[in-house]
Amino acid sequence: MSWDWRVFLNDDGSGRTYLQWMFDAWGWTLAVAGCAWLVAMVLGALMGTFRTLPNSPWLVRLGNAWVELFRNIPLLVQIFIWYFVLPKVFPPMKAVPGFALVVLALGFFTSARIAEQVRAGIQALPRGQRYAGMAMGFTTAQTYRYVLLPMALRIIIPPLTSESMNLLK
Repeated sequence: MSWDWRVFLNDDGSGRTYLQWMFDAWGWTLAVAGCAWLVAMVLGALMGTFRTLPNSPWLVRLGNAWVELFRNIPLLVQIFIWYFVLPKVFPPMKAVPGFALVVLALGFFTSARIAEQVRAGIQALPRGQRYAGMAMGFTTAQTYRYVLLPMALRIIIPPLTSESMNLLK
């Protein structure tokens, strides 16, 4: 018995083939994953950096709260909350398209995971790297920008690729 591949070329009654439907679905999947990845990278890098700041207890608490909130609530529950609950609680959100809500849900969930990876990457660096930046006269922001984050991002590239595949799935 062999598979009949022509089934994908059959018309579904609306003038479109099943293969066209599949290509549209793949396009939407890539669009959602790409947009969510951008949201997750920006917020994840920011929150992960906040969690390692030496003299900013409020930013550390904000980063910790972000990770605890979005990492410990299952993704399906978060999508449900973003799509069904928040538009009921905040009526102006009814005008927000479902695409944006799903992107935010996936992006925030993944940003918490990326924040944890960024934090671990920064803390994996030798303490002397931070001191070297300070000895050069860099501010804390410059030390992170020019010394710590470039080295930490090299360390966390493998887990980041894994997160991108999780978003795609």
